[in-house]
Amino acid sequence: MITIFYFVLSQRYNHAQTVGGNSVYNFLKLSNTPQLTALGGINISNQTDDAGMVFSNPALIRPEMHTQANFVFNSLYGNIKNYNVLMAYHEQKIKTNFAAGINFINYGEIVETDPAGNIFGDFKPRDYVFQLSASRRYENSWYYGTAIKFIYSQYGQYRSSGIALDVGVSFSDSIHFIQAGLVIKNMGLQIKSYNGTASDDLPFDIQVGISKRLAGAPIQFSLTAHHLHQFDIRYNDTVFNNEYFPDGNSKQNKFTFDKLFRHLIFATQIFVGDKVEMTVGYNYLRRKELNIGNGGNGLNGFSAGLGLLFRNLQLRYGRSYYQNNTAYNQLGLSLKLKEYFALVKSGSNKKVNYLIQ
Repeated sequence: MITIFYFVLSQRYNHAQTVGGNSVYNFLKLSNTPQLTALGGINISNQTDDAGMVFSNPALIRPEMHTQANFVFNSLYGNIKNYNVLMAYHEQKIKTNFAAGINFINYGEIVETDPAGNIFGDFKPRDYVFQLSASRRYENSWYYGTAIKFIYSQYGQYRSSGIALDVGVSFSDSIHFIQAGLVIKNMGLQIKSYNGTASDDLPFDIQVGISKRLAGAPIQFSLTAHHLHQFDIRYNDTVFNNEYFPDGNSKQNKFTFDKLFRHLIFATQIFVGDKVEMTVGYNYLRRKELNIGNGGNGLNGFSAGLGLLFRNLQLRYGRSYYQNNTAYNQLGLSLKLKEYFALVKSGSNKKVNYLIQ
């Protein structure tokens, strides 16, 4: 019913989602957890006990995440800070899993001037995303879920708000070690635009992914496809291409192989026992868009991560590369609170052992 109502509402106001060009609220594309960052920035199939992955696919909420709190800190370029907090909960009476979270981006302080350079003071640009997610199980192998997002953005005197909906499906075959997912993301509209006039499109996306763990080795491979609603997703800046690719631009525009692989993200995970997880990812689109000419572009498009996984505590680190010798780091902590607070209340001295066993 929520989905039907939302589609009716979207058609009523005639705000179609973007299938190319510019969109508003592009911070919705940022990965919200170190595991997702390490997997290449987009992954909707990998099913782990990490509640932070819920921001990627609402169908990934599981009963085992009950009372898990997820805290993430991102250090971006230009001293930009990104914080993410999420809490998961399982309601046994209605057999439904819930998750509520907020993603906050702090761009610091910026000097406010007029076109002549006169200083009026400082302003503090901010972006917020409030998300409420729910999932339920269908038969033995399927989960389906939905997430509602309220978006608020403030850049000095310019403010905007919007609402979006994600719908996802998750599949698991424990016999063949296969996991799969499908998500339709950011269906919605801009309620209030920055300039008070025409509204912009949200970063709509259709994603599908599959993860396969080897039966005889502690290795898992993932393949994720994004922007399935549009085949050619290259950023076509004619002036830039003519300046930096004067000989290869015409051929590049006709290269179907390049167009296809820009939709794909590859990832590999290695499990050392049951408490250590190492991840490497490769985002082809990111590398192609950030590479400059034929010079050395380092590890653009690559990402890596490490997870220390205990029964009730997870420590995760993700690192992704966007320019030669330049990367940003992401730290995350997940903690199951129900049993921990019970130990605190009882005065037990076994709290540390409880977390790391």
